[in-house]
Amino acid sequence: MMTARLRVGVVGAGRVGAVLASALRAAGHEIVAVAGESEASRARAAALLPGVEIAKPSAVARACDLLLLTVPDDMLANVAEMLSASGAIHAGQYVAHTSGRHGLAVLEPVRAVGAHPLAVHPAMTFTGTELDLSRLSGCVFGVTAETEERALAESLVADLGGRPMWVPEERRTLYHAGLAHGANHLVTLVAEAMEMLVAAGGDNPADTLRPLLEAALDNALRKGDAALTGPIVRGDVETVRAHLADLTLNAPHTLPSYVAMARATLDRAAADGRLLPLRAAKMSQVLEAALAGARWPQNAQGTEPWTIDGMIG
Repeated sequence: MMTARLRVGVVGAGRVGAVLASALRAAGHEIVAVAGESEASRARAAALLPGVEIAKPSAVARACDLLLLTVPDDMLANVAEMLSASGAIHAGQYVAHTSGRHGLAVLEPVRAVGAHPLAVHPAMTFTGTELDLSRLSGCVFGVTAETEERALAESLVADLGGRPMWVPEERRTLYHAGLAHGANHLVTLVAEAMEMLVAAGGDNPADTLRPLLEAALDNALRKGDAALTGPIVRGDVETVRAHLADLTLNAPHTLPSYVAMARATLDRAAADGRLLPLRAAKMSQVLEAALAGARWPQNAQGTEPWTIDGMIG
């Protein structure tokens, strides 16, 4: 825990802000006030921060040693500029935002008035409830800070139960893209897989997928590309061809993402030599044909013809 208790204010009592404030309060810091206009924000503050004053952003900023700006990415620059120009942010104050995309540049107005900017992003998805508090334990925070603020940033992350990943200013967007690609796109991928299983007659796709996905995720995190399995890596061209045909007939909205992920998987399997060049070329042709709306002369068993027209323009 920090040697000195901080007076903390939060502008943006959303899912992230209310949870982080609650965790800092539990670590011994004083939450002096929060700003949140929506009914959801006020309800969140009441549940996670009982007794804490709800005030205007300028009043919150004036009252604290550490100001947390937990507002949407596209609002962050405007909020920092407004509070700095109004005199609400003052010299010697610490101002931290929780955006994954942004580093310190977005807080230049804060620096200009003598405050200390920090970028502290929790690499976690939030529900905005007490469930998130235990999930902060061991959570990685993407931190960008100047040398003189690094000790404060490290202590702040420790008080939140996490550990810092130091991200250079110029790599901040890349850091955020990695998180979004891994987490957000995973949700889309899983949702589409469940829709495929429903189309196949499954009545509980989540339970069907859960053990498979948990094992695959664990293997991927431990082994990277070495965890790849399935028809692409095995070079089972006809299986993939059959997948594409059936998806076109029964779940056509999933075809673009299936092909995109199959292409990426194919590239990785071919690059490390697990798939011979000739087999990789055949697989690539099948995937290209799928998005071109090609006609295939045989099905996976090589018996009856099928025609697939206008699959994707």
